[in-house]
Amino acid sequence: MEIKIGVKNLPREVVVELDQTSEQVTDTFRTALADGTVLTFTDTHGRQYIFPADGVAYIEIGQQNARPVGFGSL
Repeated sequence: MEIKIGVKNLPREVVVELDQTSEQVTDTFRTALADGTVLTFTDTHGRQYIFPADGVAYIEIGQQNARPVGFGSL
């Protein structure tokens, strides 16, 4: 699943591809925001992203399953 993270005072958003469900992403963000800690994600390539939870402006959660592309999807 693809998520876009908007960070305060940054003109561009950060796009991350995750193996988590939308509920897991939402729970992770809510917990980090409530505790005042950092928001940590590991993408599908093993890279870690760490954000201060109070510095996140928004999180846009994409589709669970991407639509198939190409002639094989017909």
